[in-house]
Amino acid sequence: MEQHPSGLKLASWLVAAGRTVDPGAPLNVPPIPASNFILGQGRSYARGDSTPTWEALEEVIGGLEAGKAVAFASGMAAVAAIFDQLPSGARVVLPDDCYQGVVGLAMAGAARGRWSVQRIALTDTAAWQQACTEADLIWLESPSNPLLTVADLDVICAAPRKPGAIVAVDNTFATPLNQQPLELGATVSVQSATKFIGGHSDLLAGVITTRDEALWQHIHQTRTLAGAIPGTLEAFLAVRGARTLALRLERAQYNAMILAQRLAEHPLVTCVRYPGLPSHPTHATAKRLLKGFGTIISF
Repeated sequence: MEQHPSGLKLASWLVAAGRTVDPGAPLNVPPIPASNFILGQGRSYARGDSTPTWEALEEVIGGLEAGKAVAFASGMAAVAAIFDQLPSGARVVLPDDCYQGVVGLAMAGAARGRWSVQRIALTDTAAWQQACTEADLIWLESPSNPLLTVADLDVICAAPRKPGAIVAVDNTFATPLNQQPLELGATVSVQSATKFIGGHSDLLAGVITTRDEALWQHIHQTRTLAGAIPGTLEAFLAVRGARTLALRLERAQYNAMILAQRLAEHPLVTCVRYPGLPSHPTHATAKRLLKGFGTIISF
């Protein structure tokens, strides 16, 4: 999805997304540090009923991915909410290369007997297709952290699934501007807004987006019951950051490519991992699926 349903390019839509349209109201939804609301307009207590500031962030990220979003206190809070949807004894499949916070959470749950965990190489597409028919949670991360491996997401997400299975894609490194997991067939897209969405190293937040209304309701309930709500100021700052995401991402990707090329030529550097380099093992897949190669380099 390169255009918003409004007809605007996503970069243009982002500039005004999440704003109110009430005459005389502030142009941007301000930070609203309220726990309670006067009865009568559908709000009572913020933890369960949300606040306009959180909803602005959810409108922005949900609009980027053409789904419904739920904002969380951190990326890992969002990850935990997805794992919380699993039944007892569930089977979880993780990539061999994956953010260690996710691995730690998955292994801790396995140690308590909540689920079992299988690890599969991100490049073994056939194994992932088979896993989709057997697992309750298929967790994908593409590009991965830290090796920046790009998976055949379109093929894996299109594979037949076990009834009720969740295919989750960690979209943090790609961002919705470079990759649209829901468009490819994923059940949920999750990302740490702490990173590129916020963009200024001054907030912690996470977001889950889905097109499954029932799952959205369950995830929202999980946030309410767990108290994993985003801070009001953090949500405000994340919306502010999202407005410049397109410009920041474009410049950072340009710089990353130049830096990756220079590192690859440096005599003291033995290996450079960047999806934009032809030497990267999944460069062809990255060219096929990503609108940009991202801003992260491993060497």
